[in-house]
Amino acid sequence: MAESAKALETSTRILDAAEKLFVEHGFHATSMRLITQAAGVNIAAVNYYFGSKDGLFKAVFERRAEPFSQLMLSHLDEAERASPAPGALQIVHAFINAALQMGNEPDLGGQLFVKLLARTFVEPHPALKESMPRRYGEVSRRYIAALGKAMPHLSELELHWRFHFLSSALFNAFAGNNVLRLFMAQPIVNARDPEMIARMLLPFVVAGLNAPAAG
Repeated sequence: MAESAKALETSTRILDAAEKLFVEHGFHATSMRLITQAAGVNIAAVNYYFGSKDGLFKAVFERRAEPFSQLMLSHLDEAERASPAPGALQIVHAFINAALQMGNEPDLGGQLFVKLLARTFVEPHPALKESMPRRYGEVSRRYIAALGKAMPHLSELELHWRFHFLSSALFNAFAGNNVLRLFMAQPIVNARDPEMIARMLLPFVVAGLNAPAAG
């Protein structure tokens, strides 16, 4: 029993250290040496628990992915229980609230996992090629289906494009990427305030979703 508790503590310490480093540096720039130093273990321990750096990255992602996908679905379920035909506002609200809840609960990964997701979209890794669709396929299908009912004037292609823009805007915004810093000396936007991000993002995204079809 003590041995299994020690193994869990060691593997969790490795996962926590790797998660922070992958967010900060990205997969390729994060060396095994950085990970082992941060976790206080040797490379043999990483290989024992995860097989390789690729295996570790996949494990970092997968321990957070299932709780997050369930959050996404539960918030959509709640919106659909409240109204048999929720509009774009209610659907996007469910989407954003799931990200907010994830970001506010460190045990679920908090802001670190939201940032890791955003980074993964920019720097996709082959190790996630199968697990991403498996973890988020149902989430995507459910949200796209709900949006399709709310916006029947859109073709399937345009509906998928708008869900793509919704997802991209949300995860980039919640990752805390203040792009205005590249163009302005003193931007007034606080890109690290999740509540403010949610409040400003909601009407912007809903307006785009409800726009007339591109044709």
